[in-house]
Amino acid sequence: MKPPHLPTTESAVRAIREIAEEHRLTMTVSDDIGADQTSRRTTAGIGATLDPDGSLPHEAFVDLAGTPAVSVRLFPDDDAKITVEDVEFHDVPRDSVPAFLRSVYGGLAHTKSRFFPPGLWLVVPLPGDTTYKERANALHPTPWLLRIARDPRHT
Repeated sequence: MKPPHLPTTESAVRAIREIAEEHRLTMTVSDDIGADQTSRRTTAGIGATLDPDGSLPHEAFVDLAGTPAVSVRLFPDDDAKITVEDVEFHDVPRDSVPAFLRSVYGGLAHTKSRFFPPGLWLVVPLPGDTTYKERANALHPTPWLLRIARDPRHT
């Protein structure tokens, strides 16, 4: 199933807000609007608020309180960085953010570990064939990361 198209940062924030309400999470949002305010705008001139094409870029940082600790930085370039319990997932398409969060809060996300080479990975499966996997801190995993561990013999 194809994710719904989220054409703007604001539409993605609305989708995250719906998920936060479903899971009774407190949410805070900070917005940066204008090429002089967003983190990725290097082509705009000094003091410029518009992109060269005349658009006004919008970036947002969303913090979801609770367990697991989750934050989402939505970039104007249709992608996001999602951090779950200090594990960073870079370049997640903006359209995939709601499915990613539903997987995390719906119990589908899990950790996998290996003895050799040693490591702990946070795995976030999305509907279809998309799965995000990033290395977690194996020396100091959080209680949530330990709680969602999958037995390696059954994966």
